[in-house]
Amino acid sequence: MRKYAVILLVVASVGILWFGKQIMCDNGPDAASKGGEVAGAKKIVRREIKRPAFVRGVHLSAWAAGSKTMRSRIDKMLDETEINYVVIAIKEYKGDVYIGGVDEVNRLGVHIKAIPDIENYLADLKSRGVFTSARIVVFKDDAVARKKPEWAVKDPDGNIWQDRKKIAWLDPYNKDVWDYNLKIAERAAELGFDEIQFDYIRFPSDGNTRLCRYSVRHTSSTAVQALADFLKTAHARLKPYGVDISICVFGLTTTSMHDLGIGQRITELSESIDAVCPMVYPSHYNPGEYGLPNPNSEPYKTVYYSISGAAKRLGAMSAKIRPYLQDFSLGHRYGAKEVREQIQACYDAGVYQWILWDPNCRYTRDALESAEAYESFVKEMKK
Repeated sequence: MRKYAVILLVVASVGILWFGKQIMCDNGPDAASKGGEVAGAKKIVRREIKRPAFVRGVHLSAWAAGSKTMRSRIDKMLDETEINYVVIAIKEYKGDVYIGGVDEVNRLGVHIKAIPDIENYLADLKSRGVFTSARIVVFKDDAVARKKPEWAVKDPDGNIWQDRKKIAWLDPYNKDVWDYNLKIAERAAELGFDEIQFDYIRFPSDGNTRLCRYSVRHTSSTAVQALADFLKTAHARLKPYGVDISICVFGLTTTSMHDLGIGQRITELSESIDAVCPMVYPSHYNPGEYGLPNPNSEPYKTVYYSISGAAKRLGAMSAKIRPYLQDFSLGHRYGAKEVREQIQACYDAGVYQWILWDPNCRYTRDALESAEAYESFVKEMKK
């Protein structure tokens, strides 16, 4: 009898363990797929986004996006022209964050309510068929670098390093810095943005960068790898929301074979994202670049050489190219002719999407084709 009692006890114990394991599994990592819910877990709602066949866009500062007057001007452009994409700055290099709902942002005191009704505005843009992007300046962040010095780029004495304009930067190797920016990106996705655009996804370039000290040993290879790893992490955290990811890079990355001293190699950085946006502003190229005495006065050639280089380097990923073009004057007067020449240069290089940049958000209407012309172009390209 004692023998049978022992056997029954073993069988009962195994049964209890098996049952307990099932309970644990129903509240474990797979709980959501089984209808369970982990206590305190963040609920992610995946949205289906509809990206235009060919993205044609403009950038808006947070203050412009919050202005009724500016919205009215942009609405007219959206209704009448080929523009179908709006990038809105939600975090700038001073450290200000223009959307609410991020605990760490509130604790640091860097939330600025420049766009009070952002969700309604995004819903209105979506009703017009406009693709929306939230631009986040990542590693150039003066306020947070000073409030969280353990996150900042340092000098050899352990003090906060500053660039030529006395702006402090966050350490691109620091995973806490990554997490902070990605929490802002996640909140933007929750609010309804279709895309997250990372700007200043790079290491410092201005000032005495030889004095920069980071949390790990810094080389060209480790810099490129850190930025690529950040974007892989961003992909893992943001793709469950269904949003796209784009990045801004220096214009010279399109033809340079090295990282420009800032960790940007366009091929490596384009792998984990949906669009890469080289900032090919002719005013930002030095005399002699591409053999041009004054690139700023030759917008077609400057952009054509840049975008052709990008297409060649990216190969199968060239469909991701979406350059920022110049719609402002700096050293040379830019009007409809100069803006349209840049657009045509993109088309001649086999790239049919672009974004216009003007720091004052006043875009040249005469440089744009009509909404009807865009639809005809899409139909022609689909043949």
